[in-house]
Amino acid sequence: MLDEPLKTPVFHSRVDGQPPQWLVARDRVPYPDAVAFMEDRVAAIHAGTARELVWLVEHPPVYTAGVSAKPSDLIAPERFEVFQTGRGGQYTYHGPGQRVVYVMLDLNRRTRDVRAFVQALERWVIDTLWSFNVEGHIRDGRVGVWVGRKDKGYPLTEDKIAALGIKLKRWVSYHGIALNVEPDLSHFDGIVPCGIREHGVTSLLDLGLPVTMDEVDYALKVNFERIFGTVEIVESSI
Repeated sequence: MLDEPLKTPVFHSRVDGQPPQWLVARDRVPYPDAVAFMEDRVAAIHAGTARELVWLVEHPPVYTAGVSAKPSDLIAPERFEVFQTGRGGQYTYHGPGQRVVYVMLDLNRRTRDVRAFVQALERWVIDTLWSFNVEGHIRDGRVGVWVGRKDKGYPLTEDKIAALGIKLKRWVSYHGIALNVEPDLSHFDGIVPCGIREHGVTSLLDLGLPVTMDEVDYALKVNFERIFGTVEIVESSI
């Protein structure tokens, strides 16, 4: 499944207590509202007044700029709203048909190792893709998860199917991953996704897999629990 096995540690909590909550937003969440929600939740998690949270959302179309974003990579700034954000990475797109998962975990309770945490998130995405018989890869120098395109001349051609960008505040994580299920891939044309010009983007639908968002959410949950431990599903009021 991988070119080299990932030696990802299990990130189950080392502290007895309540499991992370798992929350799926019922409606599309405006990006600035999501950031405000995450910042409040992260502060509450650190203060011990809220549980860890995995929050699954879809956004209206938007471009977001990470801390390493280059102005030249924003090709069509007038196409969608553009938001600066404190996560790692460069420009990315969020929109309908893309499952964005915000991961608010307290690494003080788990493993205070940023690289290992990123590897665990990558493993989570790769295992989720494998649930649909899609072989995902990570590549040195290219953030995110990639798939080889045999129809485009693989192994020379690979497209990005998932982006990853996180931020830590006092060892509590937020932001997370974005998995392309069935977004309008032409929306990525307004940016250079993650600053990489030599490769394209793809989705499960583009790969010939018309899976539902519910099916993707189930696969995400099953594979999350293998790495990070059991979750508690809560009903969304958002």
